[in-house]
Amino acid sequence: MNFRKGKAHEEPEINLIPFIDVLLVILIFLMVTTTYSKYSELQVTLPTATAENVPDRPDELTVTVDASGRIAIGQETIRYENASQLASEMRKRASFDENGKGPVVVISADGAARHQHIVNVLEAARLAGLERLTFATVKPQ
Repeated sequence: MNFRKGKAHEEPEINLIPFIDVLLVILIFLMVTTTYSKYSELQVTLPTATAENVPDRPDELTVTVDASGRIAIGQETIRYENASQLASEMRKRASFDENGKGPVVVISADGAARHQHIVNVLEAARLAGLERLTFATVKPQ
């Protein structure tokens, strides 16, 4: 027999769904507003080359990049428009042998030249089919 009048008491419970919704919104807010900083103040000492001078080889194509980004192939200054244009200029001045090997591309870049200018020359050499690359260096004083 049920002597209690009315309904049976339900156990009180906490509704977790709104709580989880609020936590997810806070998590998204924190993820969006967090800044990820890189440590750009690393001290980097670039190496200098102390190897012996290599005698001049006849199968070289010298590409010079100055600090302002001007590019010269040999002694002639080239106006850079895009990598394919520079590649065609390099191909014109390159002498390929009977095996299809091109000359060694010697990149002589100023120390203050932007990396992007050097990458442009590397990309143009790849497009021109010139696979052998080297960088010119100076001996330390």
